[in-house]
Amino acid sequence: MAVEYDLVIIGGGSAGLVAASAGAQLNAKVALVEKEPRLGGDCLHYGCVPSKSLIHAARVAHEVRQAATYGIDASIHDIHIRKALGHVHRVIDTIQVHDSTERFESLGVEVIYGEGQFRDRQTFEVNGRQLKARTYLIATGGRPGLPPITGLKEAGYLTNVNVFSIEQRPQSLAVIGAGPIGCELGQAFARLGSQVTMIASRDHILPQEEPEAARVVQAQMESEGIQILTETRAKEVLVKNGQKVIVTNTGDRVTVDEILVAAGRVPNVESLNLQAAGVDVGKEGIVVNAKLQTSNPKIYAAGDVIGGYQFTHVAGYEGAVAMQNALILPTKKADYRVIPWATFTEPELARVGFTEEQARKRYGDDLMVLRHDFDHVDRALAEGAGIGFAKFITRKNGEILGAHMVGPAAGELIHEVVLAMSYKLKVGALKSIIHIYPTLAEINSKTALQLTKQTYAKNTRLQNLLRRFFDFRRSLGR
Repeated sequence: MAVEYDLVIIGGGSAGLVAASAGAQLNAKVALVEKEPRLGGDCLHYGCVPSKSLIHAARVAHEVRQAATYGIDASIHDIHIRKALGHVHRVIDTIQVHDSTERFESLGVEVIYGEGQFRDRQTFEVNGRQLKARTYLIATGGRPGLPPITGLKEAGYLTNVNVFSIEQRPQSLAVIGAGPIGCELGQAFARLGSQVTMIASRDHILPQEEPEAARVVQAQMESEGIQILTETRAKEVLVKNGQKVIVTNTGDRVTVDEILVAAGRVPNVESLNLQAAGVDVGKEGIVVNAKLQTSNPKIYAAGDVIGGYQFTHVAGYEGAVAMQNALILPTKKADYRVIPWATFTEPELARVGFTEEQARKRYGDDLMVLRHDFDHVDRALAEGAGIGFAKFITRKNGEILGAHMVGPAAGELIHEVVLAMSYKLKVGALKSIIHIYPTLAEINSKTALQLTKQTYAKNTRLQNLLRRFFDFRRSLGR
């Protein structure tokens, strides 16, 4: 059978949709295979979009409770979880239009719904039909991992896949896992009225983040009544009197109505018959080279299915890189030098580049740590949001190695630093531009200014020279 397509994409999430749209607009013949009856993937239906919509509803509830601080008499009579989730699903439905079958077919993509598998190194079968393509892109994403906890399956549990479809709010909720998903949803449900207990295996939440930034988020969550059990692991789940009892390694027993599991993700590879295609799979997922080629050079992979940075924006970027290599020439390498991300708790936490510890291991004493607190940013104080800080890690010459922000709109504010790092600008560029007053973005220039202040404080020769200069001018009466 002759080659029918230039590119067959397996998976209709972020990576697959970016590749399909761009490929079709280049006039390539593209087929997009998706096992679910809709496009959009995990991000649209179970991840970024629903979680941020629920977080917004929860923030509204929290702000009503805090209204008296600003002289406003307001109270919450009830919280209707089904109506809150109605908002979530309305947002999904609105965005779904952009990821609709009709839109992609209008671009020239052939959309095929069904679960398929490779028959050999150059054939993918779906719905009994054998597709032949010059190149393939696997973008099947991942799913929630299930930790080995005795009795968990029998007791029942929630994940990000089904939590947005619950019929009633749990009065009490245990969250197993203290990464971004667990923290975001844990705080949201607490603000919507659930009594939340988080089980964290490390000594603080968000273990991939700068520790002092993570601890600011942890302190805020605890101040809102969330119980956080650190250095704790769930060993067993029992069911007693209709409730679920989590037995931990520390001997604690946590009794709740529901359990939300947010303890990592696993790649969706099992049903693809990758062995027949000659595609190697490792511990984190499909193994790819810098050009996102698998062990079969005609097959590429992108997104959560390859592990690495498991973010929607990274999946979209990888989808674009893989598409270009698959359809044109395999010359472009994925560049992970500047990858930002954010956790949308309150306060938000955003990061790009090295932590201080990572930078010290690599650069030793050639390091400057610049910090400015939000309680010294006027706009943050005006909005009652003076919690947190910005921390930039640079070399002594001003090269930016990393940035960490915890505070209001951190996920938005960090993009100035991302731009500077992407174009290899020194931190002084952030200090030199004029920021509107009063805005939260002033924290970038104020933090960058710390390099000048710290450098001057250590330069006694310059201080003495300037002192003599001004003494001389005063002696002249000028």
